[in-house]
Amino acid sequence: MRSSPLVKSVVVWMIPCAALAAPAACEVASGDRLIPVIELYTSEGCSSCPPADQWLSTLKGKPVVAQAFHVAYWDYIGWKDRFANPAFTVRQKEIAAANGLSGIYTPQLVRNGRDWRNWRFPGQVIDLKAPARAAITLRQSESADAFEAKVTPVVTNGEWKAYWTVTEHNHSSRVKAGENTGEFLKHDFVVRQYVPVGRYVGAQSLKFHAIAGQTDHPRQINLIVSEVQTGASMQAVSLQCE
Repeated sequence: MRSSPLVKSVVVWMIPCAALAAPAACEVASGDRLIPVIELYTSEGCSSCPPADQWLSTLKGKPVVAQAFHVAYWDYIGWKDRFANPAFTVRQKEIAAANGLSGIYTPQLVRNGRDWRNWRFPGQVIDLKAPARAAITLRQSESADAFEAKVTPVVTNGEWKAYWTVTEHNHSSRVKAGENTGEFLKHDFVVRQYVPVGRYVGAQSLKFHAIAGQTDHPRQINLIVSEVQTGASMQAVSLQCE
């Protein structure tokens, strides 16, 4: 049966309108409960680290901001960890000082800024009872690698600090030297970019330019807000855009 001219005109009009539709925004807003921030300090040169790496991978899809900071101080044994960054060791030492620790170690788990030795016990990670002490909105802005955030502390004149990270999933290495010689290691939540952004008082807008994403390694953009003196988390968000 032949279509009427009216139907044809409607179809032709609808196609360009669909093409002009704006893409959905990639953004996230924090809630009124504190999202747990889990930091793992690890190394491919450390024989006791793989179980902690494997445990961290079990947090995929859960309401946490997880990050694996690979440190370089195990490289002297003979295997250079390609994910390591001296800045991560600096951060680990700052956490040790804030926690009153005499030194640093791997694997170390840190939860909401506090040294956390009981990470192997189930049911202690996802605790959403604590109230957030800051509100965060985070969105992708003018390009795929540009992001902007608004941070509003609960105490309007309170001082806070923050840092950004880019984490990636699905990395792996075949280790050929050191304590893990011959092991095939898999990593998720690998920190590929770490940017502290200073101290602030009251509400503040922040901008961030991330390293380019990789198709095989899903990228998450994380913003963590914490107390200046103790490093305790006030709130955190994680954003993964297509």
